[in-house]
Amino acid sequence: MRLSLTALGVCALAAGVSYTTLAFAAPSVGEVLDANRIATGGSAWDGKATIKIEYAYAGQGMTGSLTSLDDLADGFWVDSFAIGPATGANGYDGAHSWAKDPSGTVTLQDGGEQLPLAINEGYRRANFLWRADRDGAAIVSDGEKTDGGITYDVLTVTPKGGKNFDVWFDAKTHLLSRIVEMQGLQTITSTLSDYSPVDGVEIPYKEVVNNGDAKYDQTTTVTSAVFLPAQSQTTFSMPKVTLTDFSIAGGVTETTFPFKLINNHIYADVSIDGKGPYQFIFDTGGVNLLTPPLAKALNLKSEGQMQGNGAGAGHMDVGMTKVESLQLGGAIVKDQVFAVIPLNEMSVTEGVPMPGMVGYETFRRFVTRVDYGAGTITLIKPDAFDPRDAGAAIPVVFDGNGIEVQATYKGVSGKFQIDTGSRASLTINGPFAAKYNLARDGKGIDAVTGWGIGGPSRAIAMRGDALSIGPVTVNGAVVEVSTDKGGDFAAGSIAGNIGAGILKRYIVTLDYEHSRIYLKPVTIPVGDLDTFDRAGLWINESDDGYKVVDITKGAPAEAAGLKVDDDIVAVDGKPAKSIPLYEMRRQLRDQAPGTVVTFTVKRGNGTANVPVTLRNLI
Repeated sequence: MRLSLTALGVCALAAGVSYTTLAFAAPSVGEVLDANRIATGGSAWDGKATIKIEYAYAGQGMTGSLTSLDDLADGFWVDSFAIGPATGANGYDGAHSWAKDPSGTVTLQDGGEQLPLAINEGYRRANFLWRADRDGAAIVSDGEKTDGGITYDVLTVTPKGGKNFDVWFDAKTHLLSRIVEMQGLQTITSTLSDYSPVDGVEIPYKEVVNNGDAKYDQTTTVTSAVFLPAQSQTTFSMPKVTLTDFSIAGGVTETTFPFKLINNHIYADVSIDGKGPYQFIFDTGGVNLLTPPLAKALNLKSEGQMQGNGAGAGHMDVGMTKVESLQLGGAIVKDQVFAVIPLNEMSVTEGVPMPGMVGYETFRRFVTRVDYGAGTITLIKPDAFDPRDAGAAIPVVFDGNGIEVQATYKGVSGKFQIDTGSRASLTINGPFAAKYNLARDGKGIDAVTGWGIGGPSRAIAMRGDALSIGPVTVNGAVVEVSTDKGGDFAAGSIAGNIGAGILKRYIVTLDYEHSRIYLKPVTIPVGDLDTFDRAGLWINESDDGYKVVDITKGAPAEAAGLKVDDDIVAVDGKPAKSIPLYEMRRQLRDQAPGTVVTFTVKRGNGTANVPVTLRNLI
């Protein structure tokens, strides 16, 4: 399960402005940008090297402050923020994007769209639009557009190494009024206003960032702005930090504790603020989080209302809270910001309670070894880790809280997220599959194949070809080509997702400090491997047993007469409530083709027995 939180940092300075409309034709790109420079101060910009701006922040149910430092010669920048209970920073040094997350760890952020978006920020902040060569960007005019009675000259800009965005210039004032940029699947619109002079130039004192839903708007207002001399490039480089907020009891270098693999998800016991234990899900694609009921039970205050996205087209509201201590085995992590997300709403999908999650912030502090064969997790102090027996070393890059590897499927190379929180084996994102025609053989079936914080996720499931991750190759796994129109699997920035159906073949060691993972084959047979549902239905928990949520067209469940919204109250004469949901799903995957499973279904005031004969669907 990959979880993406709305960015806390917002654009600071976006200078560039528009030209007056002509009587019958829109101005050229050059005319628009020349007028833009003049309107904001013209030659007064000459010789200005660095600008520092401080902002008041309000939005997403929180208030706070932001500070930006922008290099006007090279497009380097660094932002810092203190919003609600969270503090952190982001930056770009001309080669890499980086982030200091609210837990205090600092990581290069060159995966996904992180680097292109950072390049875009630098391009706008340094006013590269005004350069004679546009700093290598491709710029085209979209002509004049009218919105709210105001006419704008609109340009589409694609910086070298960045991605395209639109800039809207007020045709009367020549000031930049709007920036429109796709970030993942969201259209982010930044509206700039309240221009005021600073040392002879005009800068926007107000910016409102909108992701399509006004509930999540973020507003920044300048509280001070000053031009500074040129700064050393190291000012914008990723800072080095030494964390002292984690330890392992007894002064030892590692701690090991057991986990349960349920629905291919890792569950293990943790304690929060000395209370528990609670069974949390462990997810490399997620963040440390609590559910609202657990936060309330622990008397922890949740602040904010951000938008949380993941698999599926929907989203959940996200708050934040402070946790004094997280204990896992003999390890303890102190003074952490946790997300507060209603993950408990997914308990009907998992069939087990879901009070919280251990994610990126914890894995970032340790070297984490997940031994799927032994069913154990080992947390190791980074300076004590010896990689010589860890298995095949594979480089990773970070995309927010997710990690990506370069992998090859069907001879096509791309970046894939490594995700212990995914029950699937290999999910191919829709845009990547379409680009390389990866579902061309037509042998798959269309089904609900998973469930994330955005709801159900659909895909074409099929028997897969070779997947190579560095020196490791997996053949014949179940592959799901996503058909989602929203959520993570509809994103075009990565190729797809490598989940626990692949990972459980290995002892997986995550060394985030050195941007490496290691894969070493387990030494015992792996159960429930490379199987797919043989009934053709997706069921969730209900008060009476299971609720039929989706039925695959042409599958045994449909042929037998099961229907969406049917309540299954018994299976082969046993009460459905006596069979855990995850165990029922496993049986429908692993029982032999030809097995007859009889579902007792409640319909109206009566019940009916519906025999379903299992068969291979892929």
